[in-house]
Amino acid sequence: MNIYNLGGCQVKLDIEETAKWYETSNGWGCDCSHCRNFLQLAKKRALSKNTLDVLDELGIPPEKATYVGELFTDEDGVHYQFSYRLVGTPSTGYGDVGRCCHEPYPYGAPGFPEPHFDLEFYETLPWVLEE
Repeated sequence: MNIYNLGGCQVKLDIEETAKWYETSNGWGCDCSHCRNFLQLAKKRALSKNTLDVLDELGIPPEKATYVGELFTDEDGVHYQFSYRLVGTPSTGYGDVGRCCHEPYPYGAPGFPEPHFDLEFYETLPWVLEE
């Protein structure tokens, strides 16, 4: 493991093991409309440049989030919280891009190697699903 700075969070990270897990993962499996909306945008790489830069550096496809949650919707769009699990240990806290933490929701990363933590993001995205 090497030490990295992920948007202001200093972490010990194994990028190779993290990327290896994502190669075979299915990504987030919720089929509700808010999650489908997020995944459609993620597949089109319609997340912020800062988020995409971090995910690209880590070799993580944006559509393979390990947690997605719709916080609320208003005139600005849909406010999302979403995470990606990483192999390593964080110095927990907020950085410029996201927050390093441990997301206790257990369903988004079965079989993920230990030790691990989650890099959490918050973004407001448009509604693009046609229903």
